[in-house]
Amino acid sequence: MRNAEDLYPSRMGHGAGIRKRLDPVVYTDIQDHAEDLAGKLKFFEENGYVIFDQLFAYEEVDLFNQELKILLGDDALRNRAETIREPASDEIRSIFSIHTINTLFDSLSRDARILKVVEAIVGSCVYIHQSRLNFKPGFEGKEFYWHSDFETWHVEDGMPRMRAVSCSIALSDNYVFNGSLMVIPGSHHYYVACEGTTPEQHYKQSLRKQEYGIPDRHTLEQLVRRNGIELFVGNAGSVIFFDCNTMHGSNGNITPLPRSNAFFVYNSIENTLASPFGGIAPRPEYIASRNFEPIAPRT
Repeated sequence: MRNAEDLYPSRMGHGAGIRKRLDPVVYTDIQDHAEDLAGKLKFFEENGYVIFDQLFAYEEVDLFNQELKILLGDDALRNRAETIREPASDEIRSIFSIHTINTLFDSLSRDARILKVVEAIVGSCVYIHQSRLNFKPGFEGKEFYWHSDFETWHVEDGMPRMRAVSCSIALSDNYVFNGSLMVIPGSHHYYVACEGTTPEQHYKQSLRKQEYGIPDRHTLEQLVRRNGIELFVGNAGSVIFFDCNTMHGSNGNITPLPRSNAFFVYNSIENTLASPFGGIAPRPEYIASRNFEPIAPRT
C-alpha cells in the first residue's frame, strides 16, 4: 500500500529532533460528555494520560489473575512466537496478541467501560492494533527504556497519524518501587524523531530490549525539565489510558513484588495502517494487527 506524505519522519537518516504535534489529542468535543468523563478527557488532553482508580472490582481482577496463572503454566504457549522472554533469563516478559489467544482477555479488551473512554478520545469506532500481557517478575523484571509508541508504530508498522490510545490495566498492585509505568506529562504535544536506520526484523530484538526508536538524552532532559515525571501507582484493577505519543518507560523490578498488567492498543478505523514509513517489511500480525474490523463493546 502506497503511503501519503510522511508527516512524522524519523530514523531513515533524518537525525534526532523535536517538533510540534500536528494532530488533535481528543477528537470529540469534550463539553458534549458527562461532567465526570469531560473532566477526565480534559486532563488527558493536557497531560497525555489519565488514571481511573479501581475501574475493575477485586473479584474481576481475581478472575483475570487465575487465568494468568493458567497461561504462565502452558508449556505450548511459552514456545509460541507471541511469547517474549526477558533478555537475560527464561522468564516471560510479554505475551502478545492475547485477545486472539484467550477468550477472557478478548472479552476484557472489548469491555464497555474501556471503550467508552477510548472512543471519546479517538472520535470513532476502533480496532485493536496490539494487545499483550506484560510481566515484571520479582527480582528479575527488566526495564523498558523511554519511548513514544507512535514513533515505532509509524516507522515500523505504517500508522499514519496520532489517533490511537493505549490502555494498561493493573493486574497486581503498582507501587513506586516495583517497576511501575512512568510517563512524562505533556510530552505527547511534541514528536521526537530518532536517529538510526531500522534493521529488518528488528522486532525480534526490540521486544526484549529496544535499541532503535529511542529518544536522545538531550531531548529527554528537555521534556522532563518542562513537565517532570509521573508514575502509575494504584491497586490492582486501576487503569491508565495514555496517548500513543506520550513518552513513557519503566524501571526494572528488584523487589520481591511482581507486577503484571493487561495492555491494549486501540486505533481509529479512520487511521488504519499503510506501509511502514521506515521502508521495512511490516511487523507480524501478532504485533501490529491489520485486521481493521471495528470491535463492539461487551458488558
